[in-house]
Amino acid sequence: MCGVVGYTGTKQAASWLLDGLQTLEYRGYDSAGIQVVSPSGNLHGVKCAGRVAVLRERAAAANPVGTCGIGHTRWATHGAPTDRNAHPHLDGTGRIAVVHNGIIENFQELRRELMAAGHTFVSDTDTEVIPHLIQEAWDGPAHGDLAAAVRNACDRLEGSWAVACVCSDVPGTLVCTRNGSPLVVASTDDGAYCASDVMPLAGVTSHVLQLDDFDVATLSPDGTVSITDRDGRKVEHPSAIDIDWDASAAKLGGYSDFMAKEISEQPEALERLLKDRLGKHGIELDELSLTREELAAVDKIVIIACGTSYHVGLIAKAAIERWARIPVAVEYASEFNYNEEYLVTDHTMCVVITQSGETADTLTAARRMRGMGCNVFAITNVLGSTAARESDGTLYIQAGPEIAVASTKAYTAQMVASYLLALRLALANGSMERAEVEKHFHELETLPDIMREVLARRWQDKQAARLFRGKQSSLFLGRNVNATTAYEGALKLKEISYLHAEAYPAGEMKHGPIALIEGGFPVVAVVPADHVHDKTVSNIQECLARGAVVIGVATDGDERVAKMCSEVLWVPPVADELLFPTVAVIHLQLLARYVARDRGYDVDKPRNLAKSVTVE
Repeated sequence: MCGVVGYTGTKQAASWLLDGLQTLEYRGYDSAGIQVVSPSGNLHGVKCAGRVAVLRERAAAANPVGTCGIGHTRWATHGAPTDRNAHPHLDGTGRIAVVHNGIIENFQELRRELMAAGHTFVSDTDTEVIPHLIQEAWDGPAHGDLAAAVRNACDRLEGSWAVACVCSDVPGTLVCTRNGSPLVVASTDDGAYCASDVMPLAGVTSHVLQLDDFDVATLSPDGTVSITDRDGRKVEHPSAIDIDWDASAAKLGGYSDFMAKEISEQPEALERLLKDRLGKHGIELDELSLTREELAAVDKIVIIACGTSYHVGLIAKAAIERWARIPVAVEYASEFNYNEEYLVTDHTMCVVITQSGETADTLTAARRMRGMGCNVFAITNVLGSTAARESDGTLYIQAGPEIAVASTKAYTAQMVASYLLALRLALANGSMERAEVEKHFHELETLPDIMREVLARRWQDKQAARLFRGKQSSLFLGRNVNATTAYEGALKLKEISYLHAEAYPAGEMKHGPIALIEGGFPVVAVVPADHVHDKTVSNIQECLARGAVVIGVATDGDERVAKMCSEVLWVPPVADELLFPTVAVIHLQLLARYVARDRGYDVDKPRNLAKSVTVE
C-alpha cells in the first residue's frame, strides 16, 4: 500500500522523484523519503514523517544532487510513522539503499540471523532486512552484479514486495523487482523509470512494461531496461501496456479536491463504459472470453470483493438474480480466503471486483477460485493490473484515474459494469429476450443525465451537512437494494469525516440499532418510490418518535417524505428501481464530503487509509 518510484538518466532525479511521490500519495502518506546517487557515488538521503509536501521542504533545504534515485511514500505496516522508519532504508555500510512496498513475513527470522552475523538495525520496519540481505550478496558471490545481489536477497524473502535499489558502488544503475506487489518500468529518451503504477509515468511516456513476479529489471542512464526472470534468464517479450489517458486527468483541474472532481466525473465515466456496448449480439462483452454456450451453462456465481467493491457486489447479486435468474453469493475476500469448505459446481463463475486490480485479499481469493476450476472474470479500473492479467476475462470500467482514497466514480462505474454482466448472462441463458435486454440497456443510458441533475442539487447536501455538527454517531437506513446504498453512504461518512456511522436494512433497525437514537440523532433514510416505500416510511416514523433528525433520500415529488424529514436529498425518477442506487449514492458521496470539510478534514487522504490495499 506504499508508493515506489525510481529514475536514472540525464536529468536531476530529485524533482521527478518528488513529483512521482506526489502522484502516488493516494497509496500511503504517513511518511516519505528519497535517496539520490551522485555521479561520484555519494548517497544523499532525505526522509521524514508526514506528507510529501513536508519532504519537498526538507529536500529543498538539503538539495540532493544526482541523476539516479529512488523514492517512497508510506502506509505503515511495521513501525510507527517516524523519520527513522521512513524509507529508503540503508544497509550496514551505507552503500545500498532500498524502498519497498509490501510485507516481508519472515523478517523477524531474517533480522535475528543478520544480527547474529554482526548487522545493526536502526528502524522497526520489516523492509530494513532487504538492504542488509543485498549487502550480504553484494559483498559475496554477486559482487559487481547488483541485479544478481537483489535476486539473491529476494530469494530469501517470504511475503510480497516491490523493491527498488541503488548502490553507491554502481552510480547510475537502478535495480527493481516485484512479487505480489505492482511495479512497472519505462524507457525514454532521458532515462529509465520505475513506479508502483502508471500514474507517475503518464507525463513522460505512453508505454510501460510490466514486471511479472520475480522478474528483475536493471535500469541504465541511457534508458536501457534489461529484464531477467527468477533464474537470471533474459525476458525477451515483457508484458506492455499503453497509457490511454492524458496526464492532466490526474490533476485537480480547478477543483478544490480530487473527491469533488471525481464525484463530478461520474456521468462521463458511465458514458464511456456504455459506449458501443449494444451490438448485433445484444450486450457486447468481448472481454468475457466465454462463448454464449459457456455463459448459458453458468449455474452459480461467486462475487469476491472488499470494502466499497463489496457493496457493488451486493448490487450485482440483485441484478444477476433478478435478470439472469442465477444464484449469487457475495463474499468478503478477507473472509473467503479462510473458509476451508467453500462449495462450487462444475459451472460456477467467479467475479472479482477491485478498483485497483491489486487488492491482495481479492487476488488471493481469485487464485483459490481458479484452483477450484472456476472461470474468473474481473471488473476493474486499472489497465494491466494483476487482477486483469490473472483473470480469464476483464471488464475495464474506464472511470479514469481515481486519486481520492474514498472511491466514488469507480463505485458507480463498477455498478453499471455489473448491470451489463447481468444482462449478458440473461440473454445467454434465455432469462430475457433481446427486446427486454435492449430496453434495460437504454434505461442504463439515461443514468448519466440523471446523475448530472443530482450533481446540480449539491446545495441540498451542503445544507443537510449542518445536521451532523457536534454529533458523534449516525444511522443510515434503506431497504432491498438500497440497504446497500445505506452501507455505502455510511462507509463514505466514516472514511473521510471520522464520524461514526451504522448502516442497516431499515427493517432490522428495531432489532438493536434503535437503541442508539436520542434527541437530535441524525438518521439518513434512503426511501425511493419503490415497492418497499411504505415500509421504509414506517421506519422513519419510528426514528422520529424517538427524537431523531431524519435526512431523506427520496424520489422527486414525494410530499409524504418531505413532511417527515428535516432535509430531503431529491433524486429524479429512474426507469427501474434496481438502478436507483447508482444515482442516489451521489447525494451520499456529496453529503460525506461536506460533513468532512465542515469538520476540517482532508477528504482526499483520510487518516489510516490507502487507496490500493496490497497487503492482507
